[in-house]
Order: sequence, then structure tokens, then C-alpha cells
Amino acid sequence: MDVALSLPALFLAAFVAATPVPMNSELPFVGLLLAGGVPLVLVAVASVANTLGSVVTWAAGRGLLGGGRLARLFRVGPERLARAEGWFARWGRWSLLLSWAPGGDFLCLAAGALRMPLRVFVPLVALAKTARYGVLAAITLGVTG
Repeated sequence: MDVALSLPALFLAAFVAATPVPMNSELPFVGLLLAGGVPLVLVAVASVANTLGSVVTWAAGRGLLGGGRLARLFRVGPERLARAEGWFARWGRWSLLLSWAPGGDFLCLAAGALRMPLRVFVPLVALAKTARYGVLAAITLGVTG
């Protein structure tokens, strides 16, 4: 298998996996590592794609659930929404360090709906996604190498 030809497939899997669409990016990532892929290249491709997918999820939250739609969907009054926005502005950003975990896509969606600035969102999510693939590569290569 030519690992270089598989990079677009890894990109697509990692991108889609960062949206609410059910997809797994870890299996293709580990498979390409075991097939002889260059770890830094695979980490970079998967991390960039996964971060971009999270930006799409953020944008969906901002567009579909922003402007009070989130409050109406969950029947939240203006006071509670303002309190939630304040909490998220203060503490929610750090929850994005868990954006790599199962359910992390919904943190990204909430960040968009609660108007987190993209300049704050992207670095935190990129750090989380890159760390996840880096640890996964280290574990995979440590166990098999």
C-alpha cells in the first residue's frame, strides 16, 4: 500500500470525524502508521483535517444555533442564556481541550452557538487534536516498534 496515496483518505476521515457525523479517524491513522507512514506527516495531516472539521462544526453552531436559536431549542430564558454565555466565556474555552474526546464535537458546536471567537477556538482545538494524534502515534509505535 502506498501510504502517500492514502493521505487524502486520512484527511477525509479526520475531517468528518470532527463533525457530529459518526466517523472514526483513529483506525485509519493507526493503520497508516503500521503500514510505514511517516509519523510527523500523519499527525500533521490528521490534526489539520480534524481541526478544520471542528471549525465547520463551530460554524454550524454559530449559524444554526446562534442568535437565540439555542435558547429557543432548549427553552432557556434570556437570564439563563446570559449566565451560560458568561460561564462559557470564562471557563468553556478550557473545555475545548477535551474536543478530541467522544462528545467533543458538541463542545465545538456549543462554542459556535455561544459566540466564542474563532481566534480563541482554533488554537485550543488544534492543540487538543494534535496532542491526541501525537499520543496515539507514540503509543502505537511504542507498542509495535
